[in-house]
Amino acid sequence: MFEDFEPRHVPTLFTATVMTFGGMWSFFDARAAMLEFGLPERIASTPAAAAVMHINNARTTVVGMCLYTLYFRRQLAACDIILAILGAYAGLVDSYVVWREGNPRKAAFRLVSSGLVSAVGFAGWTAGR
Repeated sequence: MFEDFEPRHVPTLFTATVMTFGGMWSFFDARAAMLEFGLPERIASTPAAAAVMHINNARTTVVGMCLYTLYFRRQLAACDIILAILGAYAGLVDSYVVWREGNPRKAAFRLVSSGLVSAVGFAGWTAGR
């Protein structure tokens, strides 16, 4: 399964793992997942927000599963495309929303980490371009 593994694959596998399993967190504790995401208590404690978080995180888990599927099918360029777009767009949106909701430190962390994910993708690091 990992006979073709190279250290440059770590960002893709890490992202796939975080998204697949991190996306499942809200089903066990939606409030804690929202707080960790960077949303304030006033949102995290709202029952309606939990339903939205479940819907969002189901899609997050799907993206993680897609990354795993593409990786194990050796479609590494496709993994890079997902990382590039995901890191750029979702990272900016996540950072902006968290910042607007009053958590600038978490917003900065999200911006930097998603920027790194995006840079890895745009550089074609997983595929070795």
